[in-house]
Amino acid sequence: MEALEAGDHLFFTDWRGDPDERLRPAGPTVAELFSAAARRGVIVKGLMWRSHLDKLQYSEEENRHLGESVADAGGEVLLDQRVRRGGSHHQKLVVIRHPGAPERDVAFAGGIDLCHSRRDTAAHDGDPQAVRMSPRYGEHPPWHDVQVMLRGPVVGALDLTFRERWTDPHPLDSRSPLAWLRDLTAGADLHADTLPDPLPDPPECGPHAVQVLRTYPDLSLDRGYPFAPDGERTIARGYTKAIRRARHLIYLEDQYLWSAEVATLFADALRDNPDLHLVAVVPRHPDVDGAFALPPNLVGRAEAISVCKRAAGDRVHVFDVENHAGNPVYVHAKVCVTDDTWASIGSDNFNRRSWTHDSELSCAVLDPGGTFARDLRLTLWREHLDRADGDDADLIDPASAIKVITEAAQRLDDWHAGGRVGPRPPGRLRPHTPERLGPLTKAWALPAYRLVYDPDGRPLRARRANTW
Repeated sequence: MEALEAGDHLFFTDWRGDPDERLRPAGPTVAELFSAAARRGVIVKGLMWRSHLDKLQYSEEENRHLGESVADAGGEVLLDQRVRRGGSHHQKLVVIRHPGAPERDVAFAGGIDLCHSRRDTAAHDGDPQAVRMSPRYGEHPPWHDVQVMLRGPVVGALDLTFRERWTDPHPLDSRSPLAWLRDLTAGADLHADTLPDPLPDPPECGPHAVQVLRTYPDLSLDRGYPFAPDGERTIARGYTKAIRRARHLIYLEDQYLWSAEVATLFADALRDNPDLHLVAVVPRHPDVDGAFALPPNLVGRAEAISVCKRAAGDRVHVFDVENHAGNPVYVHAKVCVTDDTWASIGSDNFNRRSWTHDSELSCAVLDPGGTFARDLRLTLWREHLDRADGDDADLIDPASAIKVITEAAQRLDDWHAGGRVGPRPPGRLRPHTPERLGPLTKAWALPAYRLVYDPDGRPLRARRANTW
């Protein structure tokens, strides 16, 4: 961004943006970086989810203030509430275009928001600027996340994703008259200015086939999105195809891993392929706490893991992560790798909400003769196992890799169980055991989870057919 010049394009979408979040220890902040670009004549346009009130632990004020800061510098950031009731805009995307030098065009997509808690390192000591979370994660929650940098023609496809949302003719606050009134009295920008003409796609620059996958909910009762009249569920369809073709190893990192529908997809693949293993890395605890917020978070994951375990037993391996101080690391990454051939990095979680209800964005990379998917998995496993770069010969073959990762996690768990006597074993993974809920708690938590936490945004005909 610091290299952008007058006339270049900087487009972004996000779920949350904190204007004071520092991008390096000494700055600049998010607002300073974007505003400086706008003052240089860069065309800065952004779409932030309008969000809910801060008192509900959301980010309406932060998202609004980021927009105000950038607008004062000559850019434009809109609060976008064109979502399904109870939904959110969850896409995290930055697109950088250079009209005179398309070979420099680049985009970023994945799980990382422009907000507090996201500036952590592989050591996972946490961001000094932290969001409030469950106290189990401490004052500065350790944070694990993944983003992908993309070049070549795919940048044009991501540019189109931004433009489609920006030019949606529906009112920005179409879901809430009260929110519209608040925005009006606060002087919020409720009308999108014209974007510059689209640029040609950048030239090819590598061997990978990259597919942009998205989720948009069905809004047909509210006139729908002009670019997705019945919604879009290509994320769900992309995963369905990839998982059904897996034969040896599915590796995923996910914030939630909820939903019986999603778990059934894994379970069917495991039943159909006796050599297939599922390895999942999830947070040890939900990010929320409390008598009413916590149980629905717990029951969804327990249900999903149970569905997979019933299908394949000891071929399902679920871990959580801790740092070297023994503090749990919050896993916010949304990554899937199948057979070291197909990989996806995005904003979407493995749950029905992400696959049908909120707006989401993922980039799937198919690299049959290359190493991208394998290198992504190995990079993550080396971090989780405290391995140096290149120290992964025993992690390449799936059978050997499964043995290594499960034994390392068990050694660390045994060390904790034994009172932490002697040197701490290398590695940061531990076997994940879902917390148990009593039958009375389950009785109310399960319907709350399905209706509120993990709603279904499919058209009625797709729900009835149980298809994506």
